[in-house]
Amino acid sequence: MSRKTIIRAAVALLVASAAFTTAPAHAATDAAAVVKHYAALAQAKYEDSLATAKDLDKAVDALIATPSDETLKAAKAAWIKARVPYQQSEVYRFGNAIVDDWEGKVNAWPLDEGLIDYVDPAYGTESDSNALYVANVIANPKLKLAGKEIDATKITPELLGETLHEAGEVESNVATGYHAIEFLLWGQDLNGTGKGAGARPYTDFDTKNCTNGNCDRRADYLKAASSLLVANLEEMVAAWQPSGEATKTVEADPKAGIAAILTGMGSLSYGELAGERMKLGVLLHDPEEEHDCFSDNTHASHFNDAVGIVSAYTGEYTRVDGTKLTGPSLSELVAAKDAALDTEMKAKLGKTIDAMSAMVKRAETVEAYDQMIGEGNAEGNATVQAAIDGLIDQTKTIERVIASLDLGAIELEGSDSLDNPNAVFQ
Repeated sequence: MSRKTIIRAAVALLVASAAFTTAPAHAATDAAAVVKHYAALAQAKYEDSLATAKDLDKAVDALIATPSDETLKAAKAAWIKARVPYQQSEVYRFGNAIVDDWEGKVNAWPLDEGLIDYVDPAYGTESDSNALYVANVIANPKLKLAGKEIDATKITPELLGETLHEAGEVESNVATGYHAIEFLLWGQDLNGTGKGAGARPYTDFDTKNCTNGNCDRRADYLKAASSLLVANLEEMVAAWQPSGEATKTVEADPKAGIAAILTGMGSLSYGELAGERMKLGVLLHDPEEEHDCFSDNTHASHFNDAVGIVSAYTGEYTRVDGTKLTGPSLSELVAAKDAALDTEMKAKLGKTIDAMSAMVKRAETVEAYDQMIGEGNAEGNATVQAAIDGLIDQTKTIERVIASLDLGAIELEGSDSLDNPNAVFQ
């Protein structure tokens, strides 16, 4: 399967997931019913994330057992597919402490990839802020941090998750999750704002015809990271079962539950997605400021975040097997109080999806996201900016919804790139 085919397949799934309509009214829709359905959708999204992560883990097994162009491409395709439901679950961040406390295990970024494996000489040899900047655990079974030795002789999920991840309290020491796996499958993207993603050869995992050394340990790392991703997602699936900790917490107080929904929608819309993940890259024109930077899958990740925000409002979710879930929604709750505001909210969500869809189409037919944000690329910059503008505008209406429902003061995530751009350049 070619990379273009992988992208087309992913985009087809994205577009199918993006469509949303006015859900039929449910009898006696109230805050408690809305929050209960919100929790049920969380369970479905994390179950889909887990199922696709297990498929990725199987593809990793196949790559390690029989390294080839085909098995590497299949593992990449499985990784791209696994990103779809997970990104749509990110709207559960910010409003749910249990998700925020856990999220860094699976989706932390950006990462100093020199911690994990070999890097290009242009990457540099040291960092004032990270003693493990080029530690290269795959090549070095013994590491030192703050005068203490780390025994990495055996690469295990425990080593990655309990010892290396955020080692030294450095957030860029990302040893686990989707992006560590992404780096191992694609390798560094050395193209800047030029065409092309990472191009790691399959022989980096072939112990009989090894390139770049330590192919056995590289395979061990990839398998440990993949297994750990599955285990971490199992933890969140359990948390969102009807009797799970996350579900019980959000359902305990329906008004607080509604506040959690809107906190997630607004914070992801504004500070996280429009700001830290998108506007910062446009301001700096820096290809390192893209979420899926090794695979050039960033456009899809951003799109699916936007789809997840829509889902939180409409109560609709299309599962990876095509099953469509609907139920009591925040939209219905708002409409019962202010029909015009509900119409406005859905219109703005739709406008953002349209802008995100245009970005996806450009990524498939013209250029990758890192090229879009490149300096001097007026059309590419404008395509990304249109999506940013949609996110900012829909957040203003989210704030009006918060006021309409008398939820009190809710603090949404901000971003210097939106609120104080000059600080970005200091």
